[in-house]
Amino acid sequence: MGFFKSLATMQGLISLIIVVLICLGVYIFAKSKGKKASISTKDVVAIGIGAALFAAVSFLSIPIGPNTSFRIAIALLVIFGAIYGPIVGFLVGFIGHALNDALMYGSVWWSWVFMSAMIGLFAGFIFLNKSFSVKTGQINKSHIIKMYLYSIFGILAGSVVSYLGDVFLYGEPADKVWLQIILANISNFVVIAVVGIPAIIALAKRNSKGSLEKE
Repeated sequence: MGFFKSLATMQGLISLIIVVLICLGVYIFAKSKGKKASISTKDVVAIGIGAALFAAVSFLSIPIGPNTSFRIAIALLVIFGAIYGPIVGFLVGFIGHALNDALMYGSVWWSWVFMSAMIGLFAGFIFLNKSFSVKTGQINKSHIIKMYLYSIFGILAGSVVSYLGDVFLYGEPADKVWLQIILANISNFVVIAVVGIPAIIALAKRNSKGSLEKE
């Protein structure tokens, strides 16, 4: 399968090392914030479901530039990140994007896998806020502003990794990569701002009403 062949390449092995380092860094950071840092069975199930959903929904894409497409699936990354945290959001993006690449193209383009992974990672940082919870409907204007800011930071971080990987590991021309990044960033932010974050707000409000009815 293209996924495993791609994993055995230099780019695949470097990607795996980066994944381990990021997960370890987030684990230490979450623990220092007094938030749940370990991965539970529910989290593993969420990663599996989220990655499969992301890979499947990514087939619904509209080309907007050279090897760049509009993907509504990006919304899933911020939703899973906000509900389950940064490690789950990161792995949903990483595994889901890699699976979709392998199924659609027969191999994985690792540098762009990190674009999705970083969006999921940064979207999950709102989960570390003690006063925020989608599950119990705890959300306010400050959380919403932070979710937009974290999304922008995730897009920027993903852009840096994608650029470095494309230019220095794959030898792609810098001009082409810049164009891809600009188009992908506009497309991804539109999906996150119009679909992803409003969906989180709606979920939190629904759960808040459910909690009040139980009381």
